[in-house]
Amino acid sequence: MASSAAAPKAQRPAKARPPADAEGRRADASAWLAVAAGTLGALMATLDISIVNSALPTIQGEIGASGTEGTWVATAYLVAEIVIIPLSAWLTRMLGLRTFLLIATVLFTGFSLICGTSTNLTQMIIGRVGQGFTGGALIPTAQTIIAQRLPRAQQPVGIAMFGVVAIMGPVIGPLLGGWLTENVSWHYAFFINLPICMVLAVLLFVGLPHQKAKLGEFANADWLGIAGLALGLGGLTVVLEEGQRELWFDSSLIRTVTAISVVGFACLFAGQVFAKRPVIKLSLLLDRQFGSVALMGIVLGIVLYGTSYVIPQFLASIADYNSLQSGKVVLLSGIPSLLLMAIVPILLKRIDIRIAVGAGLIIMGTSALIDSTLNVQSSGGDFTASQLMRGVGQILTMLFLSQAAVQSVPPADAGDASGLYNAARNLGGSLALAGISIIQDQRVWFHSRRMEESLHANSVAVQDYMAATARSVGSQAAAYRLVGRQIQVEALVMTYNDIFFVMGVGALIVLPLVFFLRPLPKHSEPATVH
Repeated sequence: MASSAAAPKAQRPAKARPPADAEGRRADASAWLAVAAGTLGALMATLDISIVNSALPTIQGEIGASGTEGTWVATAYLVAEIVIIPLSAWLTRMLGLRTFLLIATVLFTGFSLICGTSTNLTQMIIGRVGQGFTGGALIPTAQTIIAQRLPRAQQPVGIAMFGVVAIMGPVIGPLLGGWLTENVSWHYAFFINLPICMVLAVLLFVGLPHQKAKLGEFANADWLGIAGLALGLGGLTVVLEEGQRELWFDSSLIRTVTAISVVGFACLFAGQVFAKRPVIKLSLLLDRQFGSVALMGIVLGIVLYGTSYVIPQFLASIADYNSLQSGKVVLLSGIPSLLLMAIVPILLKRIDIRIAVGAGLIIMGTSALIDSTLNVQSSGGDFTASQLMRGVGQILTMLFLSQAAVQSVPPADAGDASGLYNAARNLGGSLALAGISIIQDQRVWFHSRRMEESLHANSVAVQDYMAATARSVGSQAAAYRLVGRQIQVEALVMTYNDIFFVMGVGALIVLPLVFFLRPLPKHSEPATVH
């Protein structure tokens, strides 16, 4: 008994010191200022993904862009984000965290000015690409700040702050953009970043210590992978966005850009072989669980960004909603997400990951299918149930897939896994916006032709309808124009229904992949979510 009692005494000093350091130490004011800076930067970056969605019809009109060309305003930001997220860890090591974030903040301010003063589509796209490159860097570095500046006992607070930002940023964006468009000007959807960036720069300067730059890291970069990532994804996006309008491979532009994209992806794969540290560790995709997570992440991005883009477009073109009204409808999906974030630790410990992700995919898929039954009389109220459902499905799927991405690989690969998963989800969003452009071009034409074919000139019912319409509008020519507009509106509604149907079916198709997931470790710390 004496020896057994003595043993714990002898061991107590060795065991007590790590917990005292991890749990007894409290973050000082500068640490919390750093976390506030990271959270504010992430909020600004996620907000700018969707702040243009509800204002897009107005922006398109003022910069002379068509409805399908307008998707570039959203897609350019996402593609640039995909490229920069995997590079953030390397840039942080090379420049130091504070210097890197200050550079990103200043450049983000400049590109926001370019967007806010744009008078044509080219200028707007340049500004949005720049915003994506610099704003995307603020997201993973916010996670780094939480991990480095807060002790383990206080990290859940930082994780909760970041989680709320990651969920609410894209949801609040359309509402804020809509309010600014209706009450001030669409330009201020970009100018609002200026005061935020000033506050962010001060917080970064005060809250983060200066670190000496390690410019030697510049020579160790995976330049093949970096060039391949930019050329491959950029070229693929151009092909998807412009292919329909350019008649695909009948166009020399599409053939050239396709070749550039192929060369880019070849460089990306070459970097996997020759680089000491590839920009993206694609070999992780060979793991059955992580590969499944990445594929479901792509589908999550398709539904998440696709619906937040399509709903304001539908409400503006069919229900004649203004930007603010559309933003309020999009905001509905954030209500259940915000409420569920409060019980994140309980969800992670109590719910099996397969059940949670499966339920999330079913809910998101069903919400999209509900929206595939719209008609010309549909308005914002018809999206209430589906938006609330989407918010629940979104938090379940995003939350647990983020954890699975990190937990499914060795700890040394956790950073690469997180970056690859986030890039996969943003890639899904980019594919969604490009796909929406293609579907709109093809299906509006298809539905219009089918309806016109059903209106036979010799039909007595058609002749009576046209005669009555001519009497009500004053002339036969006006009657034909009115019927033509009615056909176009009906065709557009059918097209939006097709888009929602594709997203709903896509979410349900990947449902069997949940069986490849393994339960999360019972006592693992939750990873930060984006």
